[in-house]
Amino acid sequence: MATLEKGSKKLLNAWAFYDWANSVYTLTIASSIFPIFYSALFLSEIKTVQAFGFEFKSTALITFVTAFTFLVVVFTSPILSGIADYVGNKKNFLKFFCYVGSAGCIGLYWFDISPEGIHLSLLFYFMGLIGYWGSLVFYNSYLPDIAFPEQQDSVSAKGFSMGYFGSVILLIVNLAMVMSQDDGASKMQMMRYSFITVGIWWALFSQYSFYWLPKGTSNGHKVTKDVVFNGFKELRLVWKDLKKNLRLKRYLYAFFVFSMAVQTIMLVAVYFGEEEIAWGSSEAKTTGLIVSILVIQLVAVLGAILTSRASSKFGNIRTLIGVNLIWMSLCFYAYFMETPMQFYIAASIVGLVMGGIQSLARSTYSKFLPETDDTTSYFSFYDVAEKIGIVIGMVIFAFIDQITGSMRNGILFLFIFFFFGIILLFRVPKHNT
Repeated sequence: MATLEKGSKKLLNAWAFYDWANSVYTLTIASSIFPIFYSALFLSEIKTVQAFGFEFKSTALITFVTAFTFLVVVFTSPILSGIADYVGNKKNFLKFFCYVGSAGCIGLYWFDISPEGIHLSLLFYFMGLIGYWGSLVFYNSYLPDIAFPEQQDSVSAKGFSMGYFGSVILLIVNLAMVMSQDDGASKMQMMRYSFITVGIWWALFSQYSFYWLPKGTSNGHKVTKDVVFNGFKELRLVWKDLKKNLRLKRYLYAFFVFSMAVQTIMLVAVYFGEEEIAWGSSEAKTTGLIVSILVIQLVAVLGAILTSRASSKFGNIRTLIGVNLIWMSLCFYAYFMETPMQFYIAASIVGLVMGGIQSLARSTYSKFLPETDDTTSYFSFYDVAEKIGIVIGMVIFAFIDQITGSMRNGILFLFIFFFFGIILLFRVPKHNT
C-alpha cells in the first residue's frame, strides 16, 4: 500500500470517513434508540432498578455508569497513548477500541434490567461507550498529522458532517424497522436488532480508514513496565509546556468548562425528553423522540458548515463565544419545556450548535498547538480534559436527578458552566505570548 502524502484529498477523506463509521454509535446508542429502549424497559410510574447493591432511579443509574466509563477512559488513554507513541503504531489502538465498541453494541441485543442480567447488560453498554471514546483519542490525534493548519477547520467539519449523514441513514433504516411493527413487544425486538446493525456498520465502514491512515513510525521498540506510565509522564510534559503557551492554556480552561456542559446535555437529552415531556402516548413518545433526533442530526450538518464559515470570518474564539451563548440560553429554555413542540424547537437549536461547537473546539485546539511531532500526547491531554469534565458534569447531573427526582434541575444547573466558559473564552489572547 502506497503512503499518502500529508494534506492529500484521499488521506483527508479516509480520516473523515471514520466519523461516518463510528457516529452511528452516538446517534443510535447514545442519543436515540437505546435511551428509548432503556426507558421502555421500566413499566411502572416509579422507575427504579436494583444494581450494585443499591436502588437507583433509572436515569440516574445510566448516568452514573456513563460517568464511570469516562473515568476509566481518563486513566487508560494516557497509558495507551504513551504505549502507542513508544511503539509507533497508533492505528492498532484505534482498531482495538473500534472493535471493542462494535462488540459492545452487538451485545446490547441481550440487554436486560433483571437482577440476574443488569450487570452483564451494563458491561455491554460500558464496552460500547469506552470503545467509542477510547478510539477518539487516537482518531483526533491524527488530525495535525494528516492535514495542514489551513485545512484543519474544513476537514474537521467534513468529518462531523459525514458522521451526521452516515448515522442518519442508519437511523432511518432502524426507524423503519421499529415503526413497521404494530405491537410494543415487536417494536422492542426491532430496537434490539438495531443495536446489531450499529456494531456491524461501525466495524465494517472503519476498514476504509484503517486501510489508508498511516500506521505511524515503527521503531521496533517493545513494551516494558517502564513504558506503561509514559503517557502520564507525557501529560506532565504537556502541562509544563502549557506554561509557555498562554493562549493554549487559557483555551483549554474554557474548553474544559463548556465541554463539560455540552457533552452532558448530549448524553442525557433523550432521557430528558422521554421523562419530562408530555407526549400523550408511548407510541407518540417513541416516534417523537426519534424524529427529534433526526432533526438534530440534519440541522447539525448545516450547523457545522455555518460554524466553520463563521470562524473564517469572525475567528474561532469569537465564534465559540457566540455558540456558547446559544447553549446557555437553551439550558434556561429547557427548564420550562413541557410540550412536544417545545422539545422540537429545542432539538432544532441544539442541532444547529451541536456539530459546530464540537468541530470548532477540536480544530481550534489543533491550530493552537505548538510545532511538535508528538501530537498524540497533546490530543491525549485534550481528551483527558474533556473526559474529566464529562465525569464531573454527569456526576453532578445524576446526583441532582437522584436527589430531586427531576432532570430539569440538572439541566438548569448546567447554565452555570456555559456562563463561566464564555468568561474564560474572553480571556484567551489573540496571539500566543
